[in-house]
This record gives sequence, structure tokens and C-alpha cells, in this order.
Amino acid sequence: MKKSKFVKSVVILTIGGFITKIISLFIKIVLARLLKTEGMGIYMLISPTFNLLMAIASLGLPVAISKLVAEETKNNKNLVFSVIPISLLLNMIIILFLLITSKYISINLLNEKRCYYGLISIGFVLPFISISSILRGYFFGKQKMIPHVLSNITEDLVRLIFIIVGVPIFIKKGLEFAAAYVILVNIISELTSIIILFFFIPKNFKITKNDIKPNKKNIKDVFSIGLPTTASRIIGSVGFFLEPIIITFSLTKIGYSHKFIINEYGLISGYIMPLILLPSFFTLAISEALIPSISKAYVEKKYSYIKHKINQAIFLSLLIGIPATIIFEIIPKLPMKLIYNTVEGIDYLKVLAPIALLHYIQSPLTATLQAMGKAKEAMNGTIGGTIIRVLSLFLFSLLHIKMWSLIIAVSLNIIFVTLHQAKEIKKEIKKANNKYLLNVEYN
Repeated sequence: MKKSKFVKSVVILTIGGFITKIISLFIKIVLARLLKTEGMGIYMLISPTFNLLMAIASLGLPVAISKLVAEETKNNKNLVFSVIPISLLLNMIIILFLLITSKYISINLLNEKRCYYGLISIGFVLPFISISSILRGYFFGKQKMIPHVLSNITEDLVRLIFIIVGVPIFIKKGLEFAAAYVILVNIISELTSIIILFFFIPKNFKITKNDIKPNKKNIKDVFSIGLPTTASRIIGSVGFFLEPIIITFSLTKIGYSHKFIINEYGLISGYIMPLILLPSFFTLAISEALIPSISKAYVEKKYSYIKHKINQAIFLSLLIGIPATIIFEIIPKLPMKLIYNTVEGIDYLKVLAPIALLHYIQSPLTATLQAMGKAKEAMNGTIGGTIIRVLSLFLFSLLHIKMWSLIIAVSLNIIFVTLHQAKEIKKEIKKANNKYLLNVEYN
């Protein structure tokens, strides 16, 4: 395994991630200024449901395919073609589910009837996201990062253009139509991404009957990795899904106005959290490069290499995270004013910034567990963190501390999950290394 391949992957993904993060930032700025605080509040109420259903629809296939392709022990084309029909069937079920339940969710759970059209729109986007994710997983496994980077950049540019052109038109009809349009734009952007990825398929790429024929062993291997990964994302998304429901229920019960809740939740979820997570483009690049690299090393029992890559990933993550944290702490008005043209929420930003340092290293740690085939252990961390987040959010929301209950819940979740993943990695490497040494000694 060439060391330079990992470094090259990180560099390519970092450059691509930086560009897409800048474009995404422009998207957030445009949305914040076009939708205003109330419109962003409606959009952010829909987002948890969107994230939850994306987690279900993806089935953890990108991670599973990336890992199995990297191990170079299977028919890679069959891996892809075996799971696509299952993915599309699941998407059809989700669309039907949304058609039946969206009105109930918007009125009774989110307490905001204007979320209805946005919820319906989610179903039509998911099939495109699923196909795009599967193709990305294949290229990741091959450690071909340029297709992913170019497709992401193109996707975000298309999304930005359509938002700038379309939101002013739909906002005249109402904020609910504008929010739904923002979600539907993903159809065009994801379709663009799929087309870009197809351009990178080799010209001599031939598909035989054996490639298309479903392989039970491949399907089983994919889902043995994908399902725990999906469960982990679903559990995290369930917590995110419950978040606005708990907040609106609890704060309304103790006397806060609906307008206050919508505005403050939109401020934290739409402004503060995206800003805090801005450095994550770099940690995400590291995580994506780690999966195929560590997957192969783990199969080859190169444990010292794995330790080195983990330490390298943590160091690089903090190299970006620490300067960002210093800026958020010392001059928080500058990024808030520059990006959102507001200084509301600075106190939230200053409290969350130090905690976010742990979040920056959480993604590489979780990716390492998944690459070592320990998706269940990663899932357990997410379960524990989600339980802590939901319970603490509910309890602190009743203490008349406004939206600080959400800040506390988010912080506790980050601390628990990061420490749990680090502990599991240390335990697994020690266990695998001891087993390997015993086998060598015995032989």
C-alpha cells in the first residue's frame, strides 16, 4: 500500500471539500438572505426529517461498497448492480410513506403546517441521492477521488444557480413553497452529479450477465456493513428529527411564543451550526480517504500503519479546527457579519466553539471503526449519544433557559460520542494485534 496514495487522496478531497464548502457557504448566505429568519426556521424544521430519510434510503451503501471494493476480493461491478434494485425499491416505499404521513407530521409533530409541501418534496429527491451515493462509494473504494470532487463541485454550483433564480419566484407564493423548492432543487443537482460520475467510467468498462445477476453473498456482505452504518445514521437522524418536536412542545408548554421558538431554532440550526461545522470539510476529506486505506491495511494486519493514520488524521483535523475555534472565540462578530450579515447568536457560537474541537476528530474516528468492520461499535456510540441528547434536551428545555437547552444537549452528545469512538478503536487495535501476535508465535 503506497503511503502517497492516502496523502494524495486527502489533498484532492481537501481541495475539493474546500471549494464545495465555499459554494455551500454561498448557498447558505443566499438562503439566509432570501428566506429570512422565518423562512430559514421552516426550512430547518424540515431538515431533520430530510436527514433521517436520507439515512434510511442510503442503507449505508457508500461506506460498505467503498470498504469492499478497497479490499479487492470481489466482483466490484456486481457489488454495485446487486444493491441498486433494493435501493430503488426502498425509495419507492419512502415516497408512499411521505404521501400518506406528511400532513400529520407537519401539523401534529412539527406544529407548522407550512412544512407540508417540503416534506412531500423529500420523497422525489431521495432516489437521485441514493444512486449518486452508490456510484461515489465505488469510486472511493478504487481511491479515485477526482470524480467525486468534480461531481460535488458541479452539483453545488447547479444548486446555487437554481436557488438564486428560483427562490425569489417561489417566495412570492409563500415561504412554504420556497422551502419546498429548495429541497426539489436537489433533483437537478444530484442528476448532474450522476452524469459527471458516468463520464469517469472507463471506456473499456464492460458489463456481463454475471455482473448484473444479483449475488446473495455480495448482498449479504454489503448489508452486514451497510445496515449497522445505516442504523447509526438513522439513530442520529432520529435524534435530529425529534429535536424540533421536543423543543416546540417543551418551550410552548412553559410559555415561550411560537415565533420565538421558530426564530431561535432557525438561528442556531441555520446560522450557528453551519458556521461551527465549517472546518468539517477537511475532517470529512480525511474520513473519506481513511476508509479504503484502513480497510486494506486491516485485512493485511498492518496495525502500526493504522495507528499512524489515526494519529495523522487527528493531527490534521485539529490543524484546521484549532484556528477556527480561536476565531470563533476571539472575533465571533467577524464571521457572523461577513457570512450572514448579522451578529445574532454570538453567545451560542462562543460556547459551542471549544466543544466543536471534539466534533472535528469524531468523523475520522467513526470512519476508522467502519473501515475495521466495527460498524456496530460505531453505532453503539451514536445510540448512547442520541439518548443523552434527547433526554438532556427535554429536561433542560423545562428549566426556562430558552434555547440554551439545545446548546447543552448538542455539547453532551459531541463529548460522549467522540470519547466512545476513541475508546472502541483503542480496544479493537489492541485486541487484533494481540491475536495476530499469538498466531505468529503459535506458527
